[in-house]
Amino acid sequence: MLDEKTAREAVIEAADGLFYAHGVQAVGMDAVRTAAGVSLKRIYSLFASKDELIVAVLNHRTTVWDSGLASASERATSARERILAIFDFLDAWFREPDFRGCAFINTHGELGSGSTAVVDAVREQKRSFQEYVARLVADAGAPATLAPQLAILAEGAQTTAAIAGTPDAAHQARAAAETLLDAAAARG
Repeated sequence: MLDEKTAREAVIEAADGLFYAHGVQAVGMDAVRTAAGVSLKRIYSLFASKDELIVAVLNHRTTVWDSGLASASERATSARERILAIFDFLDAWFREPDFRGCAFINTHGELGSGSTAVVDAVREQKRSFQEYVARLVADAGAPATLAPQLAILAEGAQTTAAIAGTPDAAHQARAAAETLLDAAAARG
């Protein structure tokens, strides 16, 4: 029998893959049970409800997202390059064969405001990303008003890439980000 931590991780991983591939509403807990190899009784002892599992999956996705951004920015040698690395990270992600868009946007789109806990998790991830971009913008010495513009470019690129089915939106958003950074530098 799996210990609690291992069982929890197995359920989150299984649910993440299923939710991302098929949507949270289309996936029943029986499918999660089968994919995770954890009994339904055990799943419900780990997560009191499907909403609680969805929040755990979103928290997992936040960790993966933050790690990916950090990894992409490690290679950058300037604040400007760290900002542009966001779009390079997106480009690599958009090229993954299982890319289906932003799990946070997808989940919010499916559930709307039906679950306060899910909405809070989605909003927290978006707020955290906006704060990350704001720190990068401050490090670059650019005006604070640039941060939400860059965050919107990244968010829009995710949606556009998912709907269009091509990674082109990452390059287009990166070019727009470069234009915004150049304009901010010129105003100096």
